[in-house]
Amino acid sequence: MNKRRISTAIVGLTSLALIATACSGGGSGEGSSSSAGGSSVLTIGMPNGPQTDNSNPFANTSSAMSLGYAFAIYEPLAQVNTVRPSEDPTPWLASEWEWNADYTQLTLTARDGVKWSDGEDFTAEDIAYSFQIRKDNEGLNTFALPFGDIAVDGNKVTVSFTSGQFVKQGQILQLFVVPEHVWKDVDDPTTWTNEEPVGTGPYTLKSWTAQAATLTARDDYWGGELGVKELRYSSYNDNNALTNALVSGEAQWGWTFIPDYEKVYIDANPEVNNQWAPTGLGVDALFLNTETAPFDDVAVRKAVQFVLDRKQISELASSGVFPPLTNVTGLPEPAGTDFITAPFQGKEYTVDEAGAKQVLADAGYTLDGTTLKDPEGNAVTFTLTNPTGWSDYLTELQMVADAVKPLGITATVEGQNADAWFTAIAEGDFQASMHWTDGGATPWDTYSNQMDGAQYMPLGERANWNFGRFKNDEATAALATYANATDEAARTAALETVQQVFVDEVPTIALLGRPAAAQYSTKNFVGWPSDEDPYANPQPTTANASLILTKLKPAS
Repeated sequence: MNKRRISTAIVGLTSLALIATACSGGGSGEGSSSSAGGSSVLTIGMPNGPQTDNSNPFANTSSAMSLGYAFAIYEPLAQVNTVRPSEDPTPWLASEWEWNADYTQLTLTARDGVKWSDGEDFTAEDIAYSFQIRKDNEGLNTFALPFGDIAVDGNKVTVSFTSGQFVKQGQILQLFVVPEHVWKDVDDPTTWTNEEPVGTGPYTLKSWTAQAATLTARDDYWGGELGVKELRYSSYNDNNALTNALVSGEAQWGWTFIPDYEKVYIDANPEVNNQWAPTGLGVDALFLNTETAPFDDVAVRKAVQFVLDRKQISELASSGVFPPLTNVTGLPEPAGTDFITAPFQGKEYTVDEAGAKQVLADAGYTLDGTTLKDPEGNAVTFTLTNPTGWSDYLTELQMVADAVKPLGITATVEGQNADAWFTAIAEGDFQASMHWTDGGATPWDTYSNQMDGAQYMPLGERANWNFGRFKNDEATAALATYANATDEAARTAALETVQQVFVDEVPTIALLGRPAAAQYSTKNFVGWPSDEDPYANPQPTTANASLILTKLKPAS
């Protein structure tokens, strides 16, 4: 049996840890409200443009998820350190858990002494309901979990799955919990705006405006007293606006791409300004709609990949913060080195314009002057889209457009409203777009996100992943085998199949490793994760935010 238990003594230590200052430097900035220890306000910024009054934690397009304040209100079963995925998760709303041998059944114990922000007791029924609502609503089941029976016995919840969940342990334990007494009467949880959210988390929503969501610290939080008394989540129009706010100290925590960040941001106030970008197995990839022209033809997908210079894209679009992928399996190194199977070890991406032209010629494409024509005589064009203001992604898209010109392909770059983009890519209403993948403890997540037929949805229907609608039965079966295998040899064989399809069929064009990067200031608050104390993903829009917020303490 696979167990994760915690004794009464350790529970006490864990609670104390929530209110103890972390060893690493931390910080925040110049909020307008102050106390004897400095500012009591922490301003969190994201470059996501105009928001709507929606605090639904299940909706990726909601203000709560876009800005991240959902994770100050709703808490996970356990805190999974995605930047150190081999570490044991930290018990949170579940005080202990146990998997059966084949990872088809999980038994969780609800933490005692937790209350919802409306004063109701938190119970095992809330955990069970939070699984059930995902089971009953496909749109909420973002990890496509194959739920079986869900049962409650006292303070324990047993969740069964119809297949082994070895590769999804972390995602399952990091699921947030919602109150049954609030959500059970909601007609459609996918569209409910939840304007008065009730959570177990350390903060409650005080006010919402189009400019900022303000949260206040709970004085009855189960984890103890909080060092930051007020949070202000602000949405800036673009990366430049958020950069200016971070440099000036108007915002003290966030994530945005800052070109030449050391000179622009760190050097502006080197005593307090910090950027931490730990790497894992996640990547940034150019997702291609494989069900619409021209990317329904693997020859075009291969040709585009052949002309992209990943090193140049990394340097010009990310100032080298996002490292270029070098191995043809699309895995970041060194995190992914041990997962590169034998046929692909030492095989690296190269820029090959002549090879791209030959692939196209072999597939029946011809040049009419400077215009590439497909076998039916149609000009080959495509549009690249990402949210307006995401300057790093837009730079990458422009570099793709420039790179395909010598092939005779005309590609245009278009910016979108962030809400519109999230909807379009989920429904397959795009041709090519940059998007990230999850990381996880194994490569299963990054490959599944890009190419898993189990995540396939028809065009027009919302997909949680596999936005390009790629289908390959062999790859889908191999991903399932990898997830369910009980021995390493079977996993390795399955992974080799996945990587072979990835190389041969180019379901996406993986470009850069995706670190979990964030900027933060140590002027007013300390306790942030760092190289010296890498206890959490540093971004404010992840489940680890509730852990970080319990670690922060006044700097003076």
